[in-house]
Amino acid sequence: AMYDAARNKGVHLIIRSATRNFDYQKRIWENKWTGKTKIENGKDASVAYPNAIDRAKAILKYSSMPGTSRHHWGTDIDLNSFDNTYFEHGEGLLIYTWLTEHAADYGFCQVYTEKSTERPDGYEEEKWHWSYTPLSKQLTAYAANYLNDKDILGFKGDQTAPIIAVVKNYILGIEPNCIN
Repeated sequence: AMYDAARNKGVHLIIRSATRNFDYQKRIWENKWTGKTKIENGKDASVAYPNAIDRAKAILKYSSMPGTSRHHWGTDIDLNSFDNTYFEHGEGLLIYTWLTEHAADYGFCQVYTEKSTERPDGYEEEKWHWSYTPLSKQLTAYAANYLNDKDILGFKGDQTAPIIAVVKNYILGIEPNCIN
């Protein structure tokens, strides 16, 4: 329904990424962890951040640890572009403006907004990342009550999850309007 409503207003929404299983997220994470995939500003994280905690935090700016991604839940989608600047002019601005004005009417919320006093933790702003809140609110509450940092295992760098408090600071570090 949201796709059709946007299309009727000349806004073309393209899903770039949706549900990801653990192994898919593990591949994304470990490629960044080992330097196979470069992170922000073309950095090889394995060289730029020899300290495991610093490396994990650098990757966590825009990528989730396996087992912590909202994409695992099947409730979240990435739309049109993975670059915030795309949404600041032209077609991207048209898309983002439409989403901010209408996505909530269809149950969607931008979970990674600009950081603020209301959202000091978590991933950097992702104008492309939208969550279907009728389901994701329930799963966020479940994570808050039952998921423990020690449960985040099975990938390179997993020892950093409890130190960073990945559940509190990243899984729960979302736009407050997407929870309430």
